[in-house]
Amino acid sequence: MKLGVIGLPNVGKSTLFNAITQAGAQAANYPFCTIEPNVGVVAVPDERLDVLAKMYNPEKYTPTTIEFVDIAGLVRGASRGEGLGNKFLSHIREVDAVVHVVRCFEDENVVHVDGSVDPNRDVETISLELIFADMETVEKRAERAKKLLKSGDKKLPAEIDLLERVYAHLESGKPARSMDVTEEEAETIRGLFLLTGKPVIYVANVGEDEIGAEPSEHVKALYELAKGENAEALTICCKLEEEIAELDPAEKDGFLKELGIAESGLDQLVKACYRLLGLISYLTAGPKEVRAWTITRGTKAPQAAGKIHTDFEKGFIRAEIVPFDTLAELGSIAACKEKGLVRSEGKEYVMQDGDVTLFRFNV
Repeated sequence: MKLGVIGLPNVGKSTLFNAITQAGAQAANYPFCTIEPNVGVVAVPDERLDVLAKMYNPEKYTPTTIEFVDIAGLVRGASRGEGLGNKFLSHIREVDAVVHVVRCFEDENVVHVDGSVDPNRDVETISLELIFADMETVEKRAERAKKLLKSGDKKLPAEIDLLERVYAHLESGKPARSMDVTEEEAETIRGLFLLTGKPVIYVANVGEDEIGAEPSEHVKALYELAKGENAEALTICCKLEEEIAELDPAEKDGFLKELGIAESGLDQLVKACYRLLGLISYLTAGPKEVRAWTITRGTKAPQAAGKIHTDFEKGFIRAEIVPFDTLAELGSIAACKEKGLVRSEGKEYVMQDGDVTLFRFNV
């Protein structure tokens, strides 16, 4: 799971990245401070693991993780090689989803690359560069398909028709992810690895004085834009989150209470990214380790077992499962078994988020 943090120069990308990973990525008040992408891994907050840890007092505690990549600031003309151009675009192509940081705060001490704060314009600047790059990708693929028409491959006419529709959609200024297509067409489009086909979360980066306040016009504009694209949007003060990330866990809870916030912006972001990628977690628990395992929604039990070890999938016999809420309520697996609440599931069982699982296998 790899997410790319993108945005124009000086919008708070590296500041957010510092807060996410506490990796100390360089942050400065000038464009292209980030040239090679910084990479950091962050745990997905999961309160269920805390409950299981108290229950089992394990030797190890292992949450699931997401990898974030801090990608260099992009400028107008990147699709033609301006700024860091193609290098920037190739880094985006490698991620599973995009966290697009948009400046929504006013600060005369922080230079804006276009001279003023305007979320719609800033999003459009990046979106158009990604669209231009995708149009080139689609055009090349269509040209190749047309040359192969003489081969008699019956699939090619439908592919060419789809590519022409995708090109027209992009040419109208809309991202590929907003196209209305069949599942089969979506599979073909995924094979193009289009930049605008990736799911997106917009992060409205606001000033500290705006936390808990009525959303500014800048924030409202960004949320409206996200709604129009069927994308998610979150409001975060990146600078404040960087400060929170440096606190001890005990201090962090008290600080959030002072601010009147139930959950940090970063925890919200990480959970939103997890949802965005269609991911869920199943849990394993015992005295040696409590752990969350990441799977795609819809994964069946043998494939979920394979996340632990390939032998578990090859020799899968059954999965013994109890929902987390049931286990938390009764307090132990033994109590769940006494009430007949531990289920035995076979190869066709589709895993659910929060399944506490023991796999039986034979190799």
